[in-house]
Amino acid sequence: MQNMTSVTPDYDYSTSEEPCSLDPDPLEVLAQTYMHSIICAFGLLGNALVIVTYIFYKRTKTMTDVYLFNVAVADLIFVVALPFIVYNEQRGWLMGPVACKVLRSAYSVNLYSGMLLLACISGDRYVAIVRARRSFGARSRSLLYSRLICSAVWLFAVALTLPTLLYTERFEETAPGAQTASVSCQLAFRKTETAKLMKVVVPGLQMAVGFLLPLLVMAFCYASIVCTLLRAQSSQRHKAVRVIIAVVVVFIACHLPYNVALLAHTASLFSERSCETEKVRLRVLAVCRSTAYLHCCLNPVLYAFIGVKFRSHFRQIVLDLWCFSKRYIYTARSSRATSDFCISGRLSSDGSNNATSFSA
Repeated sequence: MQNMTSVTPDYDYSTSEEPCSLDPDPLEVLAQTYMHSIICAFGLLGNALVIVTYIFYKRTKTMTDVYLFNVAVADLIFVVALPFIVYNEQRGWLMGPVACKVLRSAYSVNLYSGMLLLACISGDRYVAIVRARRSFGARSRSLLYSRLICSAVWLFAVALTLPTLLYTERFEETAPGAQTASVSCQLAFRKTETAKLMKVVVPGLQMAVGFLLPLLVMAFCYASIVCTLLRAQSSQRHKAVRVIIAVVVVFIACHLPYNVALLAHTASLFSERSCETEKVRLRVLAVCRSTAYLHCCLNPVLYAFIGVKFRSHFRQIVLDLWCFSKRYIYTARSSRATSDFCISGRLSSDGSNNATSFSA
């Protein structure tokens, strides 16, 4: 996939008589297609289940539930856009300049909103566990606070995405000696000063707001939570600590390689590179970017499915789907019996899980 944060770079063509072609290897394209298909399928399924559970199966909602719902929406936006991004990159952006801007912006909105909301989740858990006594009164108005915070996060994410939306262009370029023009969708500028500034600002914002800030917040909050849990006399504390460690490790494993590769690529934009060096750099960046994409289908597992109460809701969703399918297969009499069973099971599940949270 083409880099989302850079304009057409300056290459050193003097080292080779042949024109520099940065087209990816067909095997790499095939591998990335399979990888992105898996990410899209599991991300669509997992995040859709979180949204369905929040809307139809949760009566009492907590701050963490609101944050998880918004994380799922952000991830769902991206996994829906991902197949169109891959298709257009492989076909020369046939969908036109509007799709170029919108699809590239979808990634940025997901990055900023998703990462900041994960930081909000860690902050909410910190307040609930470490500052439980002091925050009891304030958390009675938790839904209002969480919705206001989520609205602010979305507005902030859209504002940070504006440079990508405004400067991303679809254009054709013909390399020296090439017979046909290559169509790409990336940041493009009319003024050199603007190009130099945005070459640093856009990836800098991605690394600072989309990785470093959430990482620091999560590290502080979860370290404090672990210390509190280890001091508590609870049989579940070791399981909770393992979950927290898994959340942080997966976050770092998914996003650290991409941000390191993005930093190295950004630093190299202001100097000439050989064709082979640029090919290797773009290949590493593409692999690391795909690894970062994995996080959008791991979020439901780490933050929702791992909770006992959410798993009970998931089982109820499966049961309801089974019941509804039976209604159209069996006779009217058996359908009526199946429908009664579905309703009783649904009421039992809601009645026993009224005040739970995804993270329980």
